[in-house]
Amino acid sequence: MTLWFVFALMTVAAIFAVLWPLSRRGRADTGGSEVVVYRDQLAEIDRDMASGIIGAAEADAARIEISRRLLAAADQSGREAPVQGSLTLRRAAAIVALVGLPVIASGVYLALGSPRLGDFPLAERSKVADANQPLANLVAQVEAHLEKNPTDGRGWTVLAPVLSRLGRYDDAVRAYRNAITYAGYSADRRADLGEALMGSAGGVVTADAKAEFERAVALNGDDAKANYFLGLAAEQDGRKADAAALWQKMLAKGPSDAPWRPLVQAALVRVGGTVPDVAPGVSAPTLPDGAVAAAKDMSEADRGAMIKGMVDRLATRLKTNGDDVEGWLRLVRAYLVMGDRDKAMSALADARQAVANNADRLRQLNEGLKNLGLDG
Repeated sequence: MTLWFVFALMTVAAIFAVLWPLSRRGRADTGGSEVVVYRDQLAEIDRDMASGIIGAAEADAARIEISRRLLAAADQSGREAPVQGSLTLRRAAAIVALVGLPVIASGVYLALGSPRLGDFPLAERSKVADANQPLANLVAQVEAHLEKNPTDGRGWTVLAPVLSRLGRYDDAVRAYRNAITYAGYSADRRADLGEALMGSAGGVVTADAKAEFERAVALNGDDAKANYFLGLAAEQDGRKADAAALWQKMLAKGPSDAPWRPLVQAALVRVGGTVPDVAPGVSAPTLPDGAVAAAKDMSEADRGAMIKGMVDRLATRLKTNGDDVEGWLRLVRAYLVMGDRDKAMSALADARQAVANNADRLRQLNEGLKNLGLDG
């Protein structure tokens, strides 16, 4: 009843807003106010001349100009007739506003609204709006929405990676297929679908998964996920040389600080390939000029000592400047590539402690750790 009372008040206010101007008589703008102003100006000129503020010549010139304006205003006032509104038209408009507005509003509501829809309890509304409920409940709500709106491509795009993370790979495959169907295909979506197909097959790159990775590479030749898994498919087929060639190409073309480098380097070592001569875990801008070229001419022992020295210097710097999230991620990545997981985990703990008071940096750190395959 409260809602209908509010609607009634809104209707009354709308009708009043229409009737109020119609109920007032129109008043003609006769221009009389301008005549009075000009007469006052003539009297003021006389006072100024009497007090010596202006001279006689200036006073005469001002009187002529003001008199000309006075005559024009008086003439205009005499020629304009007051415009009076039609009483019949005002009454007709008032009746239309009084009767027509409620009728039209009711008709529109009956046609477009839901007058028979029952009340939605406050407790249920609060439950829907609660963003802190378990992830499973939120996923269930999204799935219920998509059951009613199966062509919502954006909804499928949001749901698919969550299902993969939850380990529901069969459902993720379906979600990715629907996302491609209703939101369009891209290299990322093709690669994600291939990964979900792998998950449902227990980590095996099946023919269907491989086909999706190949489609992703056709759309974007530098797609890291698709290229890595195509190399894994070659390894699983026993073609280690092909896998090594593909991964070496990725390392040669990819950025030196790409988050997937440690994973690809480890895979390359696994199949007996040679990792390109770059300083692991350290991006090019952190190296002195010519350091990379000099490292190529060093022995393995000297190169390892140089790399260890750079990593140690990075660790020392981060102890005094712990706000550098990218620096922490490079340090953890370097330890992982060097095979020192204990130091990597120790650096991870130090990094979290250093940025614990900054929510944005902590979120950035956790995302970077997830890309390294660590628990963010």
